[in-house]
Amino acid sequence: MSQGTLRDTYLAALQHDLIDIPEGATLVGVVRSPTRWFSPAVDENQQALGPPQSLLDEFKQRSEDLEAEGLDDADAHNAAWEDVDFEPRYREHLNTTPDAHAALENLRERLRASENLVLVCYENTEKKRCHRTILRDELEERL
Repeated sequence: MSQGTLRDTYLAALQHDLIDIPEGATLVGVVRSPTRWFSPAVDENQQALGPPQSLLDEFKQRSEDLEAEGLDDADAHNAAWEDVDFEPRYREHLNTTPDAHAALENLRERLRASENLVLVCYENTEKKRCHRTILRDELEERL
């Protein structure tokens, strides 16, 4: 049996047709707090796969502090990512939080059943780090 494909993108790329989505692919939002314009752009949102709110709050505060110190938006974002240990903390969330772990396993099973999935959040990863790339890596490691 073949497995489905896994891709990721960001909301603006969908809104402005900057990405080719495989026909029949399911657009899976992976954000903690979807905005009113996010939900209509995706087929579903797996809120449990968004980073924990405490990590998001800490990251946002550190990023704002770094911008106040003179770093531009992208540099502050990436420096804050490192300063708050975002990646290991998010991976821990995926592997130890029951809702996140169950949602991750659900996506893994769907991929194994040949469903094509596209993970979607807000962040353009050309200049900034993003949790969805970690999520994609976690899923690929489990396949």
